Amino acid sequence: MQTNFTPEQLQDPGIARANQILRSCVHCGFCTATCPTYQVLGDELDSPRGRIYLIKDMLEAGRPADEKTVKHLDRCLSCLACMTTCPSGVHYMHLIDHARAHVEKTYRRPLMDRLLRAVLARVIPYPRRFRLALLGAKIARPFAWAIPDARLKAMLVMAPTTIPPVSRNDDPQVFPATGKKRMRVALLTGCAQKALNTDINDATIRLLRRLGCEVVVAKGQGCCGALTHHMGKADLAHAQAAASIRAFMAEKREGGLDAIVINTSGCGTTVKDYGHMFRNDPLAEAAATVAGLAKDISEALTQIGLPEGAPKGLRVAYHAACSLQHGQQIKSAPKDLLKRAGFEVVEPADSHLCCGSAGTYNLLQPEISADLKRRKVQTLEAKAPQVIAAGNIGCMMQIGSGTAIPVLHTVELLDWATGGPQPRALSGLGEAGPCATGPKSAKVPA
Repeated sequence: MQTNFTPEQLQDPGIARANQILRSCVHCGFCTATCPTYQVLGDELDSPRGRIYLIKDMLEAGRPADEKTVKHLDRCLSCLACMTTCPSGVHYMHLIDHARAHVEKTYRRPLMDRLLRAVLARVIPYPRRFRLALLGAKIARPFAWAIPDARLKAMLVMAPTTIPPVSRNDDPQVFPATGKKRMRVALLTGCAQKALNTDINDATIRLLRRLGCEVVVAKGQGCCGALTHHMGKADLAHAQAAASIRAFMAEKREGGLDAIVINTSGCGTTVKDYGHMFRNDPLAEAAATVAGLAKDISEALTQIGLPEGAPKGLRVAYHAACSLQHGQQIKSAPKDLLKRAGFEVVEPADSHLCCGSAGTYNLLQPEISADLKRRKVQTLEAKAPQVIAAGNIGCMMQIGSGTAIPVLHTVELLDWATGGPQPRALSGLGEAGPCATGPKSAKVPA
């Protein structure tokens, strides 16, 4: 694609990177075949190629974002299926992230939009605040029918009916390996996940310890910055990410780290991109080091080696989170691990398509999100599974709100299969069910 940025514009590192990405696009349109919003809406401007034209026009002109551009950029899920499909290697993620930061700086949204986005950015990344918000949503849910704004209604409907108690395993501490120590790893405990589902981190710690890992919960880590980064709030995202970078580097200097394990793939995609995010920052070297240490839990378990298990008699439908299969290009590892543990694994049709969660997307674009959720649940249920497994808390919440089939994190099933307690979400299987073993408590002894 031909671009016409001035030499002065190209002095800006963000514009220079955008120019590089735009020039790699050849207008082929392959991206439209796998773009969820294009499939739902059928509008060229709601495809990656269409959004690329909008971004090019906006950045080349050096103008503020307008309403039309913002509407179509907001509709992008950042699922990154287009990057998997693109034959030219267009790095759409860096382009859309830069465009969103430009929108945030130059466009004044309607008052309700500004308020909603501000609340999401200042609540979800902070577990205590998020827990209070979830409690408020739980109380207000019976009155959701009276709320005219679809986005506010979606926030109430999406809130879980039960809020798990705080897990003390998420506090800064070191969990020794069970048996011979093979690795020392840090666990990114996340932010929203700690409020929505504490069983995931608990299962991760148990499993890693059982496989010979000393597990560190680093003091000072917090939100990875993914949520605010994808909302275009660059300064806030960088501040959140910088705190975690410093926390992990402190642990690396003190006791060494073989890996930083991440069990929320949305976080993993962002952490692995820290080198790019901080390329012009004094933290550049530290950020690149942290990005290089980051591993999805499925990558870490593949590296460590999971014991082979006997058949469990449980049919598991695996949902591939976009941030894992497209953002990190991790496609077979979770399925291979589940099969190795003894589960029967099936995949839905169109497994490359997004479920519609996408961070805050299901709250800010509830209509499109609901359509994508319906499609995803339909294809999953068509496989008649007993359980649905995923590697991202957002996907789990989204799909779980549309089906009665239990939805678990992949690591919960792997922990159970290798000696951990039966996941609470599978209590309906009973003690005689597959893998039934160990105590019911999901907490790891300190």
